[in-house]
Amino acid sequence: MKLHTPATGSLNTVTAYGDGYVEINKVNFPHPVLFFPEGEVQRWQIDAFENIDASAFDAVIAAQPAVLIIGTGAKQRFLHPRVLARLHAARIGVETMDTGAACRTYNVLMAEGRQVAAALLPS
Repeated sequence: MKLHTPATGSLNTVTAYGDGYVEINKVNFPHPVLFFPEGEVQRWQIDAFENIDASAFDAVIAAQPAVLIIGTGAKQRFLHPRVLARLHAARIGVETMDTGAACRTYNVLMAEGRQVAAALLPS
C-alpha cells in the first residue's frame, strides 16, 4: 500500500508497505527495520517475532523517544511484559500493532513532531 503524507523534509517517512517489505523514503527494505524521524534506517536484528527480547531495544533506550511503535507483522501480537520492562523503566511508551497500522501511526506521530521510534517486522 502506498501512503500519501504531507511533505516532511528530510524526516524518515514510511512511503509504502506490503507483503514482505516496508518502504521508507522510497527505499524498499525487505527485512525488519528500526528507525527514528531523523537518522539512518537500521536493520533491526530480529528475524521473527518470537525472537524479540529485551536487548532488541537497546538503541531505542539510548535514543529516549517518547513512544515506540512496534509493527508485529501481518497480525497484531503482544510482547511479554518481561521484554518490555526496560522500555517502561526508561519511561518510553510502547504500542504494538500489525505492521500496516504501525506504519500509518508512525507517520502521523512523526508529522506531529512527536519523539517517536518505529521497529517494524515486514508482513
